[in-house]
Parts: sequence; structure tokens; C-alpha cells
Amino acid sequence: MRAKSDSMPRNLAGRQNLEYAHIVKDEQEKWDFINKLDEDLLKGGVILSEWSVFLIRDADTAFTSGANLAALLTALAGVESHLKYVYGRKKRERLVDLIDEAPIEEDLREDLHRLRIYRNQWVHIDDPVDDKTLLAEPDVHERELEEMAILAINSLRRTIYTEQWI
Repeated sequence: MRAKSDSMPRNLAGRQNLEYAHIVKDEQEKWDFINKLDEDLLKGGVILSEWSVFLIRDADTAFTSGANLAALLTALAGVESHLKYVYGRKKRERLVDLIDEAPIEEDLREDLHRLRIYRNQWVHIDDPVDDKTLLAEPDVHERELEEMAILAINSLRRTIYTEQWI
């Protein structure tokens, strides 16, 4: 873990992360953000599958390196892996169903669905030839991806820390 910054907001639990989006810029600030999330959300212990741990580490690395789309995709893979590990009843459960059936806070459920829908538009491109907005406004897409990556990292942490033991 890296050193914590004194300029970090006191509590990043819940949806407050988007207010923080303008502060998270360089790699160290992104690690500080992740460390603060862990500090704020983890109050006891959790049991994670090795698949989840691998995906969480990869999502963190992608996020801190500025690979926002990769962070979003990998964070949601981590969410899916964890929900299957803790609440899954069969091998082939869709993420949408896992989110709907998991005993999680309603605002987290809403955020996960928002992320899932956003992810789908990047993973399932309707018309790869229609790239006008991507070419005309790449900064808009990058800012949006950055905000969604921040939300994804926050939502991943909120998901894996839902079931804690003390």
C-alpha cells in the first residue's frame, strides 16, 4: 500500500466518489483514492476467492495507470466474480441477475446496473463504422470513462466489503 495523502476527503463511502473525480489525476492520487476506500469501507474481514483477488488487483492496476476502460471492465468482472462466489447458485448466472438478487444496498445496486449498462455500450458496439463522436470529441469520452472508472472502483470495493465479519 502507498502513503495516504492529507488532501483526501474524509469519507469516500457510497456515491461521494464522483465529487472526488476532479481530484484524482496522477497515479499516486489514484492509489491514495483506493487506499482511502479500503480504509473507509473495510471495518472487519472479508473472504474473497482467488479469482476475485486477481481481478481486483488488475482493476486497481488499470485504474492507477490511466487505463479507464480496462479498469471499468475488470472492476465489473471482479464484481461478478465476487457476487457469484458469495451469492451464486449456479455456474452460469448473468451479472444483471446477480446484481438484482444480491442482498446489497439499493444505491449500490443502482450504481452496478448503471456501470453494467455503460460497459455494454463499449463491449457490444452496435455500429463500429459510426465513430463520428469518438473522433470529434475524444476528450468527452475520456472524461466520461474516467468518471465511470472511479465509480467502478468504488462500487467494486462496496461490493466486496458488503459481507464483513468482525
